[in-house]
Amino acid sequence: MALTIDLSGKIALITGVTSGIGLGIAKMMAKAGCTVIGCAEHSEVSDVAQHFLSEMKSFDAPTDYFKADMTSTENIETLVADISNDYGKLDILVSNAGQNVFKGLENCSENDWQFNLDLNLSAHWRLAKSCRSLLSANNGVIIVMASNHAFASIPGCAPYSIAKTALTGLVRSLAIEWGPAIRTVGIAPGFIDTPGNQEWFNSFADADQERARTVALHPVKKLGTIAEIGGWCVFLSSEYAAFASGVTYLVDGGRSAMMQDS
Repeated sequence: MALTIDLSGKIALITGVTSGIGLGIAKMMAKAGCTVIGCAEHSEVSDVAQHFLSEMKSFDAPTDYFKADMTSTENIETLVADISNDYGKLDILVSNAGQNVFKGLENCSENDWQFNLDLNLSAHWRLAKSCRSLLSANNGVIIVMASNHAFASIPGCAPYSIAKTALTGLVRSLAIEWGPAIRTVGIAPGFIDTPGNQEWFNSFADADQERARTVALHPVKKLGTIAEIGGWCVFLSSEYAAFASGVTYLVDGGRSAMMQDS
């Protein structure tokens, strides 16, 4: 009998769903039958929010969208209250929203530092704390989106790398303090094939050459896909991962290991 993952009846909140990895996670969760509640900082009537809802129509799973700024405690509390009122429960939280802040230590201003910590670290704690009651009532799962920057020191990528490294500690602490009622795991993707990363490739004189060079640095000789990261989220949300908690999984094709050795 084939191994299948069925998340029917489960409700997942996924942040940062209007593009990239967040959108890919939402699609894979819906494909597994999960009800998806997406959120991002954009208005419900914005083009990107409507694009998200349009993309989700092809899946036979209910989908909703809320506007919420993850750096605002008030926004987070309102979001969770709305979910509680509208759905009455929450099974899965995928805390995905974040933004690259590559300033380097010398050029990082106080504002850069604070914004980075607020969005890429503190927001994950605030959201988890607000969702705790709903999640614990259903033996829920928290999935925190970290980065391979937490495992490989890359020049010029502070303060982002610092915040993502701290997220691995947050994952451990949440698992220890809130288990067994809530499992907490992290995912640390590497270079994923998203429009944003393609834009980065396009910043070079020869985009195809730079892409090929990046691919060559991966032992698996390919970039990760958003569907693959979404697949990890589906698996970690399932009964097959019931023993997984307190760990952040590095999913970058082995590139970070090579970078640390070089």
